[in-house]
Amino acid sequence: MSVPDSVSASSPASPFQRLTVVGFGLIGGSLVRAIRAAQLPVEIVVYDASPSVRARVRELGLADTVAETLEAAVEGSDCVVLCTPVGTFGLIAEVMAPHLKPGAIVSDVGSTKAFAIDAIAPHLPEGVHLVPAHPVAGTENSGPDAGFATLFKGRWCIVTPPEGADEAAVERVRALWTAVGSNVELMDPPHHDRVLAVTSHIPHLIAYTIVGTASDLEQVTESEVIKFSAGGFRDFTRIAASDPTMWRDVFLSNREAVLEILQRFNEDLTALQRAIRWGDGDTLFNLFSRTRHIRRTIIDAGQDTARPDFGRETATPSGAAEE
Repeated sequence: MSVPDSVSASSPASPFQRLTVVGFGLIGGSLVRAIRAAQLPVEIVVYDASPSVRARVRELGLADTVAETLEAAVEGSDCVVLCTPVGTFGLIAEVMAPHLKPGAIVSDVGSTKAFAIDAIAPHLPEGVHLVPAHPVAGTENSGPDAGFATLFKGRWCIVTPPEGADEAAVERVRALWTAVGSNVELMDPPHHDRVLAVTSHIPHLIAYTIVGTASDLEQVTESEVIKFSAGGFRDFTRIAASDPTMWRDVFLSNREAVLEILQRFNEDLTALQRAIRWGDGDTLFNLFSRTRHIRRTIIDAGQDTARPDFGRETATPSGAAEE
């Protein structure tokens, strides 16, 4: 096993001796960087379908091996983590399945878990364990240079084992994410998908929609949208800049939960429209007070910063809101 020179006898134990990361974008690249930063004594193999990405991984020197094929990448690995869009999971599982060693663990980082299980599980041979996971962390950036070692520190990783999953395999996946700084929680896959529809998928859908609406309004030129972007719209554009392939697959793979929550959102939006139309200030004030409390709760939980303007380096000294 190849181990970085910086790893000492006091380095933490690793749940795996050989780990394969398939897909070297924001999450895959951050996972490899975080493992290196934690000095886990594990051999890291990376595969990406893009030759240019593979070349960049070699330049970065973060992997022990950069494989030229998926089949070669997974052979002999204790754990294979899929860090590609969820729409690719089925084909990847089909191709790599015959090359997985007995007892290997297959995991992923996708945002929809019931779909991931349905796509991967049918292809895995007996004796190979499936333990999906979802690190709830990210940025709008993508590509092999987007990752950073502290992405998962203090953030939640939700592990969603299917029914009957091997307990020892689940514990090893939990140990991996704990080692890179995540708080880990186990959750039923369908419940995960419903929770993430509320906390991640619908917010992204709203961001894509409002930014698209702004660009379509004929009476507002593109230059005006950019010139007069206040903090709220600016934050929407940050979210709407996320990887389009990944988010296309997220919405298609979690459509039932997304549509369920979207229907509830539409009902709440209609009630808000009614309050504005009839000048119902009490309803507006009560809603805004409740949502403000949720923001403060998120900060208290350590899941965001209370620094002015969300900690932007360009924030004004006073931290005054722009809206």
